[in-house]
Amino acid sequence: MTLGIELPLDNDWSPENEAKRIAAGRPFGVPDLTRYPDLVRQVDRSGFAAVWMRDVPVFDPNQFGDAGSVYDPFVNLGYLAGITQNIALGTAAIVLPLRHPMMVAKAAASVDQLSGGRLILGVASGDRPVEYPLLGLDYESRGDAFRDAVAYLREAWTPGGLPLGGGRREPRLDLLPKPLQASVPMIIAGQGRQSPEWIAGNMNGRFVYPNDTERLALQARDWRAARAALGLDRGVFISAFHLDLADDPDEAPTPRRFGARTGRNALLDHLHRLDSAGIDHLALLLRPSRRPLDEVIDELARDVLPVLGNRSRVATDAAE
Repeated sequence: MTLGIELPLDNDWSPENEAKRIAAGRPFGVPDLTRYPDLVRQVDRSGFAAVWMRDVPVFDPNQFGDAGSVYDPFVNLGYLAGITQNIALGTAAIVLPLRHPMMVAKAAASVDQLSGGRLILGVASGDRPVEYPLLGLDYESRGDAFRDAVAYLREAWTPGGLPLGGGRREPRLDLLPKPLQASVPMIIAGQGRQSPEWIAGNMNGRFVYPNDTERLALQARDWRAARAALGLDRGVFISAFHLDLADDPDEAPTPRRFGARTGRNALLDHLHRLDSAGIDHLALLLRPSRRPLDEVIDELARDVLPVLGNRSRVATDAAE
């Protein structure tokens, strides 16, 4: 199993930084990004497999209270392509029905070229109803729009002219650039309002919400069974974990929503259980961390990644 880091790189959910946020008058859910570039570079050189960003077009403090990664994901991906060299660049996930698929195809292929083939395009149908009417789009038909967009992306990244939808192409036009990878690996966050069979046949992987080990193991088995029934490889199964890494490596876990405060040794035990359950990659969200993030990243790189035998394989695995 490999480890990644979920953006934003702040620790605003710790008690100390929550107090600082209130004193500064910053709304809950809007991260402090002042150290973001330095911390991303640290993650890149430390051996993690990927960084992951979310797609939250509109900050809704009343219904959701979470601004996500703040920056536009494709602008952010281009920036990260320029300041990193090793990590896969993942989205979890682009809300496809909110964007024209031609522009998504071009942006994603551009990132893949500029990053040297490091893009993993996580996609979703979205779970925030407020976004759709703001763009004049129908929320209830997002499943159909999602499915059509995936088909368009696949066509746009292959030779044969500009896709026009419905399998039609204009051979006198083309969409450039093409991805550096044979095709950008796509993973689905959530269900996208699609059947398990469609997901298995059209996605390279699944990114599911954090859950207990037994539930994740069942989801991973179902995913791989659906892939096997179609004669496909095992694909990639990904989840996340909200981590507050304690100073004491022997501190016992204190569960919290979507994760825990825990010492390094108990964390390693948990990671080994997830690995045995069939989880290929785990994205760590460090926002609850009470310690400085550079210390946490250093400890994970020094004492956790080597034990896992971690390799930057998540992008390759997703593409296979």
